[in-house]
Amino acid sequence: MTRIVSSRTLNRNGTVNQVTMSKQQQPISPLKNFFAGGFGGVCLVFAGHPLDTIKVRLQTQPKPKPGESLLYAGTIDCFKKTLAKEGVRGLYKGMAAPIIGVTPMFAVCFFGFGLGKKLQQRTPDDVLTYPQLFAAGMLSGVFTTAIMAPGERIKCLLQIQASTGEIKYGGPMDCVKQLYRESGIRGIYRGTALTLMRDVPASGMYFMTYEWLKNLLTPAGKSHNELSVPSVLFAGGMAGIFNWAVAIPPDVLKSRFQTAPEGKYPNGFRDVLRELIREEGVRSLYKGFNAVMLRAFPANAACFLGFELAMKFLNWLAPNL
Repeated sequence: MTRIVSSRTLNRNGTVNQVTMSKQQQPISPLKNFFAGGFGGVCLVFAGHPLDTIKVRLQTQPKPKPGESLLYAGTIDCFKKTLAKEGVRGLYKGMAAPIIGVTPMFAVCFFGFGLGKKLQQRTPDDVLTYPQLFAAGMLSGVFTTAIMAPGERIKCLLQIQASTGEIKYGGPMDCVKQLYRESGIRGIYRGTALTLMRDVPASGMYFMTYEWLKNLLTPAGKSHNELSVPSVLFAGGMAGIFNWAVAIPPDVLKSRFQTAPEGKYPNGFRDVLRELIREEGVRSLYKGFNAVMLRAFPANAACFLGFELAMKFLNWLAPNL
């Protein structure tokens, strides 16, 4: 179908200005978003898991006793110690869980975003405002929580056990079995509320930033489909940066809560927050900041590049899907 291509600027009312040149654009297809998002998620995990391991280990390292130093002095120190003790494989600890979950998770995430956009369009030609794109992104965060919460719980437990010296779980499936045996389904889904608190606003920022940068980087009279690979990588990478700028504090609370012994935090994230602020101050909510930001750009650049390439392939393979 023929529709008007949006330009790079905003009107005072927050809508995207339009140029007069018509281009062939595919209508929003949540189903295509589902398949392309799954492929993008796989690309993200392969690119970003090593620094995710470092992030979780920094966030969950115990407070040192008097006279002792921190287990990890920072991102570089954690990276060196992990390599020295466990080799490259240590950086990919726990990757099986997100790989198993990431395809449906990102598929559902991008499906939710596509559905959120489509629900707000009165006609297929409507250009959404940035607040509407933010709302569509938040919907995607709600969609992914059911898959994200147990996957994050398993991943975090597997990532920290090597650094504690106690190997309790033989792998993702063993972790699931033990959690279910000890606490039932609630044990597997521990941290769901914190996952929602992290992903709903962060996903809104994620997708809104990506669409904003695509508008900004698209030359006048051109379509988003004609963006160069470097432009897609930059927009995707920066979307990841903005996403994690919002997500880090609840992510720290989530990692602490999901890896704590049963019963340590009876009141949930409120107990985690009180303990962190009391013992380590507000800065503790940004633990792992460097590792997160170092990971965010390449991982999300890879994700959106994978998504865009998969979407182009699907548009070619099944234009009417």
